[in-house]
Formats: sequence, C-alpha cells, structure tokens
Amino acid sequence: MTSRRSHQPRMKPAPFDYHAPESLPEASSLMAEYGDEAKLLAGGQSLIPVLNFRLARPQVLVDLNKIEELDWIRQSASGGVSIGGMTRQRRLEREPLVARSLPLLAEAVVHVAHPQIRNRGTVGGSMAHGDPAAELPVLAVALGARFRLLSSAGERWVAAGDFYQALFATALKPEEILVEIEIPAMAPQGGWSFHEVARRHGDFAQVGVAATVELDEAGLCRQAKLVLLSVGDVPMVASRAAELLIGQPLNEESIAAAAQLAAGEEIEPGGDIHASEPYKRHLAAVLVRRALAEAGRRAGQGEGR
Repeated sequence: MTSRRSHQPRMKPAPFDYHAPESLPEASSLMAEYGDEAKLLAGGQSLIPVLNFRLARPQVLVDLNKIEELDWIRQSASGGVSIGGMTRQRRLEREPLVARSLPLLAEAVVHVAHPQIRNRGTVGGSMAHGDPAAELPVLAVALGARFRLLSSAGERWVAAGDFYQALFATALKPEEILVEIEIPAMAPQGGWSFHEVARRHGDFAQVGVAATVELDEAGLCRQAKLVLLSVGDVPMVASRAAELLIGQPLNEESIAAAAQLAAGEEIEPGGDIHASEPYKRHLAAVLVRRALAEAGRRAGQGEGR
C-alpha cells in the first residue's frame, strides 16, 4: 500500500511558550524580555487563525486576558471617551456614554463581524492589528483618536492618523502594549454617517466610509472628514475631497464632486477576491455620496447630542 502525503493546511500553531500575566507591570516586563519574539494575545479573533495557519510563529505568547485594569469605558479628562485596550467590542454597542458622546462609533460597531466575534474581540486588539479592511481603525482615524502605548521604559501617545503606516504595520514597537484609546467627544451640532458594502452582513467589507461634518450658522460646511476602509493599505483619509466641501452647501452638486475626487484620486484599491479595483472605486463614490448626504442631513437637523 502506497502512502500519500496530505496536502491539507496545518491547523495547529507552531510550539510557543505561554505566559498569562495578571498586571500591566508583569506584562510590560515580559514584553521587554522577549521583544519581537513575543506576540500579545487579546481577543484572539485575528491572531489565533494566523497562528493556526502558521503565518506567524512567535516563540512566546503573552495573554492579556487576566489584566482586569485594561477593561473600562469612561469619560476622559478632556470630556471625550477613554477605552481600555482589553475592552470587548460588544461593550461599545451597549455603553450609554459611547452612544451619547460618539454616535458614529456606536452606529458603526455593529458592522464589525458578528456578535459572537464582538463578544471576544477587543478594541485595542483590533486597533493594534491594523487591518485596512477593519472598521475600528477607520473609525479611530475619523474621530481623531489617540493611543497610549506602554512599555517598561514608559509611555507615549500616538495619534491614530500617525499610527497606521503600511499594510498591517503600525507605530507600535515590539515591546509596547496599546493600553488606552482616547477619543474626543463629537461636536454636539455635527453630523455623522457610516456606510459599508459586504457580500453578507458580518463579512469583510468590500468598501466602507466614515464621514463627519459640521455646518455653520448659514448652513455651509465648516468642517468635514472622510475616511475609507478596504481601499488601500491603511485607513484612507480623503482630505482633498473634504476640503472641497469647506464653505459650500452640502447639496447634490458639492457632494458628487467630493465623491468623484475621493474615489478617483484619493484611494488605492487593489482588486481582491471580494471586488475588482473599478468596482471598489464605484462603490467608494456611491458610499461617499450616501454618507455625506446623511451626515449633512443630521447636522442640519441638529441630531447631535
């Protein structure tokens, strides 16, 4: 009888040492000792599949799930919202402070995978993973968040807009832990919107967009921000399209011009198994128009808190 080699993919991780610290100082000490030989385990919704397929082979796994001091949502000293790195994504849906101060985040988080995933997935884990097709990094950039990064040498703050550098590459150093996400409160009279298109709800989005706008007393656009997901290696900020709206009424003509600029010149979509490049550009234009129209309507109707 002839034996045949199996071509099935490996579904078990390579061997590693496991640590489950119960405090931040202990976790920081471990990361300082092992550096880039270690991986941090938060919710595990991204890391575990990567380990199982052996796309990553860390020598050490540092599990943060016993560190209770990293699980919180509270008002920050500046009046915004502070979120601990190990806070589960599901809590964002249910927290009144988030709904009141960050309605864009509260509205958009339900698009993150499925409830079962959000029950385990952490806010800090998703932010640190840096997947350009994920919703939370895009929302962090759109809302002007900043991240507190901790190591045994001290801490530093990095703006979300500077944190994402390339595909799955961030400003996080090997020994650092993302321990806090601080997001300023949205303008009370501002408007917001989030739209994405996926084959099925919970699938990775083919394209998505987060939009915020503020109008002046005359109803003209005073401030706007557009950030798109799944159309580049990082959250893509359509800054020129947003600038095009300043001083203009948010009408069909101005919105269409901004959408055309954003989709045509400010994103870098590559074709993938979900959608071709031309289709992604088409979706981006459609979704930017929808998001800006809804954000403008909300701002005009005073739907802010």
